[in-house]
This record gives sequence, C-alpha cells and structure tokens, in this order.
Amino acid sequence: MPYLCSRAIKTNLLPSLLRSVFAVLFLAAGIIGFATYAAHAGQYRVVEHPLERNGIQLFLQSISPAAGAMPEKQILFAHGVAFSSHPFDVDYKDYSLARFLADHGYTVWLLDIAGFGRSGKVADGFMPNADYAAQDLNAAADMVLSLSKAKKLHLFGWSWGTVTASRFAARHPEKLRSLTLCAPILHGLGLMSVTEPFVTQEVWPHAYKDFRLLPNGAVDPQFAESEVVRLYTAGVKRYDNHPIPNGGRREVFGPKDGPLIPAGKLELPVLYIWGAQDKFMDAPALRRAIAATPGAVRVEVLPDAGHALFLERPSHERFHNILLEFLEAH
Repeated sequence: MPYLCSRAIKTNLLPSLLRSVFAVLFLAAGIIGFATYAAHAGQYRVVEHPLERNGIQLFLQSISPAAGAMPEKQILFAHGVAFSSHPFDVDYKDYSLARFLADHGYTVWLLDIAGFGRSGKVADGFMPNADYAAQDLNAAADMVLSLSKAKKLHLFGWSWGTVTASRFAARHPEKLRSLTLCAPILHGLGLMSVTEPFVTQEVWPHAYKDFRLLPNGAVDPQFAESEVVRLYTAGVKRYDNHPIPNGGRREVFGPKDGPLIPAGKLELPVLYIWGAQDKFMDAPALRRAIAATPGAVRVEVLPDAGHALFLERPSHERFHNILLEFLEAH
C-alpha cells in the first residue's frame, strides 16, 4: 500500500482524507467478500462457473484458497442419489471436506447433476441415470481442465456418486489422476421397485437418517454432532426441496442383478473407503470389486463409521487424513 500521509498534506485535510480512505477500504472489503470470505480454517474463494450440457444449465462451483491453489491440485466431486453436492461443504468446525482440501492447496469442484440441487430441471426424471450423470461429470471435468490448465484431475464419488464417477473414470482415465470411491454402491440394493420418475414429497425431514441412528430412531450423538445434522438438513431444505430425479434411485434401489461399478475397467489409482457400520456395504461384493480393479488400489475401512463417514465423529478426521495422503501420492 502506498504511503498516504506526508508533511505536504495540510492538517485540516486529514479528517476528510481519512474518511475517503476508510470508504475505499470498506468498499474493497465488500467487493472481495462477494466471492471470498473467511471461515474457521482460513479464507476461501468461492466461484460459480456457467456450464451447460444437453440444453440444461449445470451448477458447478469451485472452492479454493484465497491465496491461490496449485494448478495441478484439482478435485471434482460426484454426489449421491438423494441430495446434491452441498454435503461436501458442511461448514462447521473442521467438518467441511471441501474446505479441508482447500486448506491444503486444492481447488475443489462441486457439481450438481442435471435435475439435482441448483442445476436446471429435467423433463424426465429417469433420464439422469448413472450413464447420463457420467457425461455431466465429463463436461465438468473438461471445464476444470480448461480453466485450471491442469493436465489431469482427481475424482471423488460418494454413494451413487461412486457409480457415476467410476463410469466416467472407466471411459476417460486419461483425464484423471485418481479415483476415490467413498461408501461404494456396487450393485442394486433390492430395496424397492422405483416406478415414478421423480421424488415429489419433501425429503428434508428425513435427511437426518443419513447418519447413524439409535434404536428409537434419533440420531446417535456419539457419532454425529447436532449442529452438523442441522446444517446438513438445512442444506437439503434449501437446495433439494423440489422434485428429485429418480433415475439413480431406480438403479440403486433396484434388483441385485449385476454390478453398477465397472471395477474391471478402472485403470488408474483407486481408493476404496467405507465405514464398517454402513448398512449398504456388501463385503463379498467389495472383495470381488477390489480384486477385479486393474489400477493401483488402496483399501481403507473405518471401524466406527457409517454411510456418511466424512461427516461423522470421530471418523471424519481419519477420513480427511487418509484422503489427503492418497491424493498427495498421485
């Protein structure tokens, strides 16, 4: 900053000069704060990037350190079948996975698949199935690589996002440094037959069920902080309180008649990570998928974690460290 006062400035001009200086500083702070703001772990730059595919506007947001990220440290996230990308940025204490990675120099990219969250609506709720979502991920990856000038990026999928991300990875390994499959859904769960193209009832009152529950149906406070559950639910109410496409649900909740993840085609480094208390995990299927994966594989099981392992305590800290170590190795 240039030197603002010198003996050449008359004393009676100082008050007006200082008022002008403070006005400029407050204006600058307001402008910077529009895209950059402070949180518990530092400052971040949050930007939305216009992206269109198949005539639908897709929500794509980047979160990076305000001081600047390293060009090669790019990671794209694929969300689950129930809600959009906001669970990756539950900004309370050290729970935000996105901000944890930004603190370590990464630019984190959050994408909402067509029809989900802040992306545009779809006419047919069955259209955004895993293959369609993989193409949305491909479009987002191309934008990430173009904007960052990176040669490759990391890809992270959670729940149904492991299906969509793995299908994209199988088709475009040349664009990826690594693939993380968090709480992988390896085949249909055989829970129900999905016949309606959209979920039309409000889903936010049931969002807490993604966390581990007590026998009476309440969230187990041993494994989930109440504020994390509140923010998670508030995100669902804010961003997902509209008809949600059912293409992914039809795959995930459908019959157990074939693999959803093309493990045999994943020719890149893969991290398989899940919670031992996750009711959706199938140990024999996991062993088969891991054995079939041709790329370098790392396997991590968190003994006290469930399906939302990166939002649970104390597993989220261990999860963060494992993921960072894996990413830094590739």
